[in-house]
Amino acid sequence: MKPAKERLRIGVVGLGRLGKRHAENLAYRVPGATLAAACSPLEDELAWARDALPEPRLYADYADLLADPHVDAVWLVTPSSLHAQQIVDALQAGKHVFCEKPLSLDVAECERVLAVAARFPHLLATIGFMRRFDPSYRDAFEKIAAGQIGRPFLVRSQTTDQNDNDGFFVRFAATSGGIFLDCTVHDIDVARWLLGKPRATRVFAAGTIALHEGLREFGDVDNGVAICEFEGGKLAMFYASRTQAHGNDTHSEVIGTAGGLTIGRNPRANRVEIYDATGIRNECTPNFFDRFEDAFLHEARAFVASVQNGAGTSDGAESGATLADALEATRIGVALRESLLSGQAVTL
Repeated sequence: MKPAKERLRIGVVGLGRLGKRHAENLAYRVPGATLAAACSPLEDELAWARDALPEPRLYADYADLLADPHVDAVWLVTPSSLHAQQIVDALQAGKHVFCEKPLSLDVAECERVLAVAARFPHLLATIGFMRRFDPSYRDAFEKIAAGQIGRPFLVRSQTTDQNDNDGFFVRFAATSGGIFLDCTVHDIDVARWLLGKPRATRVFAAGTIALHEGLREFGDVDNGVAICEFEGGKLAMFYASRTQAHGNDTHSEVIGTAGGLTIGRNPRANRVEIYDATGIRNECTPNFFDRFEDAFLHEARAFVASVQNGAGTSDGAESGATLADALEATRIGVALRESLLSGQAVTL
């Protein structure tokens, strides 16, 4: 009889809207995990943790959480500008790391994190590109790997959010890195993953402000399109939007030499279809939390399983995105932002 594996004691850092989802998953829905600690500089978020979570130790300072000997891994759901240094600090403190995307908004910072992580091969560090764990995207990946559409050479992928008149993302624009690093970075990772991780060679991006003029001062747009050329003649086309009327509409298409497939083309909230005077319709997924609820959960379970199985930094979390994958997504995203601002194609 195999001995029971020790539970992985995790500290969540950042308890905003996504951090709360991760904390609840880790506390109640991930076998093998214990939510041992939570960290936020905001008292209202710590108050939420006291009420909603099973008595974790609470910290207002990240350094204090890292010093806790009863925390084995940290789960970073913090502003993008903090990710790189927080990952470095965690690895140097001997902690495994899960970090929400992106690794960084700066390519040099991504490269610095990879250099530090190489010194800690026994520690797992992975980045939260959760679409790799969505059951539909995973099924598509396996069908492509089995050769069912021949050799894949083109991906069309989009991330489009329901319009938010409250303007959360406008207030966030100063630190988000822009629409391509904030939204399209998921599509970039999906495209590379489904196409066999080719190297990007040239990108072009364009965009417009359809509704939210407040983005202009940050050099950002609320709708953007892009083309990415990869080595070996592979291509990707991306669309990102903040202004959809019908809800969160995330979907991808892969075209191969012997066929094609789509993932999520109809963004269904469920299987109900409504028949009325307007025609036949279904309700849409309202936001990315609802669309990828299962993916976030599978991602967390895979991370815990990887640590328990002894995976290190180069392995990813059970086929999740490695630090090197995240570096390439940032490299392409930064190039798209440069192309948007310059109006010129950018060669990588």
